[in-house]
Order: sequence, then C-alpha cells, then structure tokens
Amino acid sequence: MFKHILIPADGSDNAQRAIEKAIGLAQIFKSQVTAIYVIDPYVFTGAGTDFAYGHAEYLSAATTEGKLALQVAQDAFQTVGIEITTALVEGHTVYKVILEKANEIGADLIVMGSHGRKGLEKLILGSVTSQVLSHAHLPVLVVRD
Repeated sequence: MFKHILIPADGSDNAQRAIEKAIGLAQIFKSQVTAIYVIDPYVFTGAGTDFAYGHAEYLSAATTEGKLALQVAQDAFQTVGIEITTALVEGHTVYKVILEKANEIGADLIVMGSHGRKGLEKLILGSVTSQVLSHAHLPVLVVRD
C-alpha cells in the first residue's frame, strides 16, 4: 500500500515516536524509506560582520543537529534491517521543503510528529505539521505526543 515513506526528522521525542510508527509501516508494506532534516538557512537575521559570524555559527549548529537527528533515524531503521535514505535539505519554508521532497522522491506517505500545541501557543509558534496537513496531496500520518 505504501511504497515510499518520507519522515521529516527533527530530533524531538515526537519525531522519534513517528520513526517508530514508520518502522512498523515499512515492515508491513516493505516500503522504501527516506528521512530528511530541514535547515532554514535564512532564519538568522542581523547586519554586517555580526550577521556573517552568527549565520555561520547557526548553520554549523543546525547541520550538526540535523546529522544527529538523521543518524538516530538511520540507526532505528537499521536495527530492524530496513534500509533508509537520509538527507539534510535547506529551504526557507519548512513545510514546502517537506512537500517538495515528498514529490521529488515519489513518496506516497509522510509520517511526522506533532507537538500538539493548542490555542495561543499554536497561533504564535505556528506548526509545520499543520501546514503539511493543509497543503499535502498525499496521506500524512501525524504522531502526537
């Protein structure tokens, strides 16, 4: 039923729960699996040399965090004998990057965590998961905390 599963991994506990659900689905359906970590290269704002220094530091930290999150996903899948492709992907609008990657790889399911924010917190912080759900043209399995 699901030939290719995309997992946006962010290193959170919710993402780890999504990985666990995706493992079960991949085992049942013998699915190909891709995990991505999205880095927003434009999130840092500043001016002059302070911007350049801060931006480089941010990208370095984000890349390190992304590699760790992807390694955790890879280890989880490899432990049960499932091959997984991983990728660090850059893009300003995270939900769009996730959907573009899903389209690019021919994913037919996205499995992702949600922090389950509500009310004012959700309004202020926004939600990548909400945006993916609103704009996706393929099934999305949301694993909540």
